[in-house]
Amino acid sequence: MNHIFSAYQEMPPVTRFYTTACVIITILTDLKVVTPFDLYFNWQLIFLNGQIWRLFTSFCYFGSFGFTFLFNIIFTHRHCQMLEEGSFAGRTADFVYMFLLDAIFMIGCASVIHLVFLGQAFTIMLVYVWSRRNPHIRMNFFGVLAFNAPYLPWVLLLFSLLLGNNAMVDGLGIACGHLYYFLEDVFPHQPYGFRILETPAILKRLFDPAPMPYVEVADRPGGYNWGAEEPPAGYRAPDAAANEENNDAVDVGAE
Repeated sequence: MNHIFSAYQEMPPVTRFYTTACVIITILTDLKVVTPFDLYFNWQLIFLNGQIWRLFTSFCYFGSFGFTFLFNIIFTHRHCQMLEEGSFAGRTADFVYMFLLDAIFMIGCASVIHLVFLGQAFTIMLVYVWSRRNPHIRMNFFGVLAFNAPYLPWVLLLFSLLLGNNAMVDGLGIACGHLYYFLEDVFPHQPYGFRILETPAILKRLFDPAPMPYVEVADRPGGYNWGAEEPPAGYRAPDAAANEENNDAVDVGAE
């Protein structure tokens, strides 16, 4: 149990927050505290009824506990953590900004194609961004297929089709992941390109605060020892006196 708690504490913050939210929401639905009808994405309920939480909960529900939930939560945790500790290491604000941008992309698309739960699409988005930033890593899918990382999202899409799932969900995740990857990693490096996705300063202040400047010991305030008594005139520290005696002995021996 201590090992599990320690591993949980060692997760990077964004990964820990998102995966915890997904697990808690799934537990609450299985315990009938809330129902999926309280969680799904619906513009009318969000704006007319003020149920703003649906903008968040629609990304955190993968269904009841079972194979689909375990499959998605494992992929979500694994690739979210690898991104946060890899290409986004030390850049929590940029990682949060990626979350927000892709969530906005998906919400816009979901409004057109009428998707109500976006958690699986968000997982595929994370997988896609990670795979494009690690193109040379070899993958092994259930010990059957071996391929390079960029093919992983397409293998997952094929796997969803074989399970009879809606391919539109995985396709949305791939499209949103590719849009972010193109705008952040491809377009700025073109001859005509420039940086588009600049992380807002407020996110940097919240998630990547500037470190405290280092001040040399001699320049730090409070260096005077207030209240200490001044030594009497002619006082010499014992170590200094001993050193002088030793020096005298060495000089005598050298003659």
